[in-house]
Amino acid sequence: MFADRVLSGMRPTGNLHLGHYHGVLKNWVTLQQEHECLFFVADWHALTTHYDTPEIIEQNVWDMVVDWLAAGVDPSQATLFIQSKVPAHAELYLLLSMITPLGWLERVPTYKDQQEKLTEKDLSTYGFLGYPLLQSADILIYRANRVPVGEDQAPHLEFTREISRRFNHIYGKEQGFKEKAELAIKKLGSKKSKLYCKLRNSFQEQGDENALAEAKSLLEGQQNLSMGDRERLFGYLEGGGKMILSEPETMLTQASRMPGLDGQKMSKSYNNTISLREDKDSVVKKIRTMPTDPARVRRSDTGDPAKCPVWQFHAVYSDNKTRDWVQQGCKSAGIGCVECKQPVIDAVLAEQEPMHARAKMYEEDPTLVRNIIADGCEKANQLAEETMRDVREVMGLSYP
Repeated sequence: MFADRVLSGMRPTGNLHLGHYHGVLKNWVTLQQEHECLFFVADWHALTTHYDTPEIIEQNVWDMVVDWLAAGVDPSQATLFIQSKVPAHAELYLLLSMITPLGWLERVPTYKDQQEKLTEKDLSTYGFLGYPLLQSADILIYRANRVPVGEDQAPHLEFTREISRRFNHIYGKEQGFKEKAELAIKKLGSKKSKLYCKLRNSFQEQGDENALAEAKSLLEGQQNLSMGDRERLFGYLEGGGKMILSEPETMLTQASRMPGLDGQKMSKSYNNTISLREDKDSVVKKIRTMPTDPARVRRSDTGDPAKCPVWQFHAVYSDNKTRDWVQQGCKSAGIGCVECKQPVIDAVLAEQEPMHARAKMYEEDPTLVRNIIADGCEKANQLAEETMRDVREVMGLSYP
């Protein structure tokens, strides 16, 4: 059983492109082999900015899930589900909103940034202001302790950690907490009890972060503790009360190096993408008509790969030998632009071939995709309900 639980989601934007593959999906495929993973379609998040075009959401959802499966995300290794099919996300979002200071939401960097970028949208809505809190609910409801994000999303994770701490501080003061925590320590056994106490003292007296990390690792490895005792000991460790919601750790992912066909970042808004499941003829045509170094008007003109968008594709797809061939051939006019593009065409098609193969059965029988999502939603609902039982209890909402 994996010790870590990873959660990640994507807004349903329809068919995904190679930028999504290199930026997110390749990482998911690796993570699912190393951790317990939950990957979800963030359809409610789509409404925070596209509330006026709901008709595009459903088809976008299914197209995106097929792309996940085509990329190698494996439903036998990871749980795939749709956010709106787990109503507890909304319940936790609502309950967390009762304790979330307004200023915390207004200072999230992407709040003003997105308003400035998406000027064609009216984003002066409660839903848009609150979407970082919805993200927090998405994470906290599964007690996920690892969340892969790029640097631009790191502030959202810190916001989630602050919400978790605030919730635990307000609601983690159960009656007889200290006595229950001390009884739980004894369940660790003599040797581990002494080690836990030693590490706890080192952290609380000296602020030793390594001792805190070691103590958390010790607790995570204990199979004989109930969930309640485990959370009490996590809370007791840090001097607080019972930890009802766990603090997630950021897994910083490398920024995608995948360029668009015009040299800018690959993005649908720039109309410069290659879709994961794009047909072969279209891919070939797009790459063959890519712009190149403006200095190479004729085949005999020399060029500079640094000024050519095609070179950025070689940086992603070609080995050192091919890149050396491009550098030398372009600068000496030894090769033409058509020749230079062929290894890129071959590499992209080779990357897409297994994707087409994996997607074929789902394209032919959409009920397979529906069944995968139904199974994932059932599991996600069970996990979410475990958390919500504890949340309702400490918030005084567990009455019959």
